[in-house]
Amino acid sequence: MSKPTARVRLADAAFALFDERGYEQTTVDDIAERAGLGRSTFFRYYRSKEQVIFPDHDRLLELIRDRLATSNDSTALVAVSDAVRLVLLHYIDEGDLARRRYVLTSKVPALRDREIASVARYQRLFREFILEWMGGSTQAASLRAELMAAAVVAAHNHVLRRWLRGESADPVAEVDEAMREVLALFPPSSSPVDAVGDGTMVVAFRTGQDIDALLPSLRRLIEGGGA
Repeated sequence: MSKPTARVRLADAAFALFDERGYEQTTVDDIAERAGLGRSTFFRYYRSKEQVIFPDHDRLLELIRDRLATSNDSTALVAVSDAVRLVLLHYIDEGDLARRRYVLTSKVPALRDREIASVARYQRLFREFILEWMGGSTQAASLRAELMAAAVVAAHNHVLRRWLRGESADPVAEVDEAMREVLALFPPSSSPVDAVGDGTMVVAFRTGQDIDALLPSLRRLIEGGGA
């Protein structure tokens, strides 16, 4: 078995100390000493003890941007679903580290605030992409993009928390289903009648006439002969 990298050793040492002493009482020097490394090595991998706790959000956001950038008008919503799955898979790959982070951030208000700020960055990225996809900057479009982005992030976080609490055996399948639920809440806007163009429009109405009496007129309309 290969020896853990310095980055992993520092993270393991940090979380062990946070469990033993508490987050506030643990220093960078404590973490480096527990990992058997120097202070300078710590700062080669992390800017602060807070950064040990959180995943590389900048890298994750870049992965999302890259996935969204490969889409077009017809595949934009598929790209959003794929991007959400990328984030979830990152947490799953972290395994126990992600669960330990979840427990810690629930106890330390400053870390919980940091987590909320990070979630806002993801939501803003999705909102900007959805608004551009919708091709408008009107108040109605802006509101719709904001609502969709909020729903996308909420769906991801709902599934992620279930997995972190050990309640989900198949989080990837759950997040895919959650995204289908989200997208169903926002069907494409209906086109106005005069913008339909070529095609067939069927209008249903109620009448007191017998169907046999109506059929000749309907047939003439379908054939373009008028009423």
